[in-house]
Amino acid sequence: MKPHMICHMICSLDGRILQSRWRPDSYKPGDLFEDLHDRIGGDAWIVGRVTGQEFAKGDIYPETTDTFPRENWFAAREAEAFGVVLDAQAKIVWGRSDIGGDPIVVVLTEAVSDAHLAGLRADGVSYIFAGRDEIDLRAVPDILADELGVKTLLVEGGGTANGEFLRAGLIDEISMALCPAIDGAAGAPSLFHSGEDEADTPAPLKGLTLIHHEVLPGGEVWLRYRVANETE
Repeated sequence: MKPHMICHMICSLDGRILQSRWRPDSYKPGDLFEDLHDRIGGDAWIVGRVTGQEFAKGDIYPETTDTFPRENWFAAREAEAFGVVLDAQAKIVWGRSDIGGDPIVVVLTEAVSDAHLAGLRADGVSYIFAGRDEIDLRAVPDILADELGVKTLLVEGGGTANGEFLRAGLIDEISMALCPAIDGAAGAPSLFHSGEDEADTPAPLKGLTLIHHEVLPGGEVWLRYRVANETE
C-alpha cells in the first residue's frame, strides 16, 4: 500500500525556497525545517538529486570487473527513518552511508553502471530500481512500502522533485511554513517547480483542505493541507 506522502518545506512569502536569496538578511530560519520535520514524524524522507548532492562527500567510484544483478539491495532494513534520494543518472558519489543518522537509500534506473553499484555497496548505501532508463515515480513509494515498511514518506525537495511528485498525483498532504522573508527576483526555484517540458502540465488537484495552522515564535506561519487528487 502506498505510503502517506507529505510534501514538507519552508518558503518565503513569495513561495521561493532558496534561502540564500531571502531578504532581509537579518531573518534566519535556523532549525525551523528540521524542528517541523521532527514534529511531523515519518518512516522516510525523499529528495531529488540536486538536494541529495549537497550531502555527498565522495569524488569518484573506481572501475570494477564485478557485475551485479539489477535487483534492490539493502545495507540496512531497519531504522527510525530512511533518507531516500532520486538519482536517475547515478551521479552522486556518497562517501558516506547515512545523513544525520538516517541510512541512505538511492533510487536508480537499470541503466546504472556496475562500477556505481560497487561503489554504493562499498559505502554501505542501499539502492532500489524504479525503471529501465527513467525513474517511474509511481513505483517508488510502493517499493519503499513493500521493501522497508514505509508508511509515511516526507517529500522534501528540491522544487523540481516536489513538482514531479505533485504532477504525478502522489502528494497526499502539504506542510509548508511561510517565513517572514521575500526573494522578490526571477530565477529561484519555487515550492513546486517544473522544467520547460512540464511548464504547461497541470497537477491533478481537485481540492485542498486546511487541517492545521499555527503561528510560530519566529513569525512564521505553519500551514498543513490535505490534498485531494483527481486520480483518487
